[in-house]
Amino acid sequence: METKEIASKLVAWCKKGDFESPYQELYSPKIVSIENDGKGEGAYVEGFEGIQKKGEWWQENFEVHNTSVSEPIVADNWFSVKFEMDTTHKPSGQRSTTSEIAVYEVKEGKIVKEQFFYDEQG
Repeated sequence: METKEIASKLVAWCKKGDFESPYQELYSPKIVSIENDGKGEGAYVEGFEGIQKKGEWWQENFEVHNTSVSEPIVADNWFSVKFEMDTTHKPSGQRSTTSEIAVYEVKEGKIVKEQFFYDEQG
């Protein structure tokens, strides 16, 4: 699959609220996922097991009220997407809106790296 096709599929699923199907079809088993600079607990994970643990942590800690997803911007083997999320942090009850840019790298028809850039809350 070409980068543009992968980007379009990822965005289509995310717009439907399906954040699991992309991992199954579009991601390399050797995926690297980084939050901002990759420092801190859970900010740098590798492989499907790491992604799964990160997803479980997210679901335990956040209720998502709404998500908007931009169209992808593609450049060679890279693409980026803007996400805006209205969430409530379950432990504190604090509701907030977060805007982030996700950058993805594609090699051999699979997403091998994702990195999310956003301002830290609080």
